[in-house]
Amino acid sequence: GPVATLIQATDEEDAIRIANDSPFGLGASLWTSNKEKAKQLAARIESGSVFINGMVKSDPRLPFGGIKNSGYGREISHYGIKEFVNIKTVWIK
Repeated sequence: GPVATLIQATDEEDAIRIANDSPFGLGASLWTSNKEKAKQLAARIESGSVFINGMVKSDPRLPFGGIKNSGYGREISHYGIKEFVNIKTVWIK
């Protein structure tokens, strides 16, 4: 089944270090009552998606995908459609 690891950080910088000290970057979750601070921290986390006060989940309206060893590109949503399209240029003189 699903597994979640909870790690308590000493401060914000430690939290960013812990979050980014991984070869993977599929999804992350921040829990705080300060949503503005959470948005700032989310921008610094190396992850394909960051959920604030919620668990990582998939939704067909949202692009899904990771970075680092979690993959490249997105699936689902209009961004995902573009990942499955090959554009070809044919040039004739």
